[in-house]
Amino acid sequence: MSLTTSEKHSDAATRTYIPAGEPSLTELKAGQTLRIHDLEGNQAVDTLFFSARNPRERYDAQRTLRKQNRVYLTTGTVLWSNLGNPMLTIVADTCGRHDTLGGACAQESNTVRYALDKRYMHSCRDNFLRASLHDGRLSKPDIAPNINFFMNVPVTPEGGLTFEDGISAPGKYVELRAEMDVIVLISNCPQLNNPCNGWNPTAAELLVWE
Repeated sequence: MSLTTSEKHSDAATRTYIPAGEPSLTELKAGQTLRIHDLEGNQAVDTLFFSARNPRERYDAQRTLRKQNRVYLTTGTVLWSNLGNPMLTIVADTCGRHDTLGGACAQESNTVRYALDKRYMHSCRDNFLRASLHDGRLSKPDIAPNINFFMNVPVTPEGGLTFEDGISAPGKYVELRAEMDVIVLISNCPQLNNPCNGWNPTAAELLVWE
């Protein structure tokens, strides 16, 4: 379900530009609203959420899908933690659906899916680790299954997954209201070997409203 918002750029408390292929780590206070903005279209934004008070509490993909009883995330979806607490709610979405099954690209998956010489290409898992180690509160074991905002991952009739051309477009966005204080860990996906970024990774933007 697609739903626009009344939030204005000029009223945002903060705005963060994330270059193509780069990570970002920021925090939200309970009650704040975060917009993830696909500036140029067809850009996958891999995202993880953690409790700011206890980073061992994190977004749980399985619990979220089970509680909402549908595969994709969109307006009205509550994102649940591994401790059974609501972390964020999607309150607006002009793209229509978002993936939480396809996971993050990594050295290993680049090698298995594409070719041995793709192993050392930049990946979302590397981005997550870079930002986590720099921050100091998160570590490698905290990198769990993530959300791929704007990414198109159809489920086949046989139950498999495919990575297809994106369904987003320039200016599309998703907005989430924080239900607790959260750490937002993002990889603005650098993948060049499948069409999830339209073969051309581009920038994204984060806006936060009080």
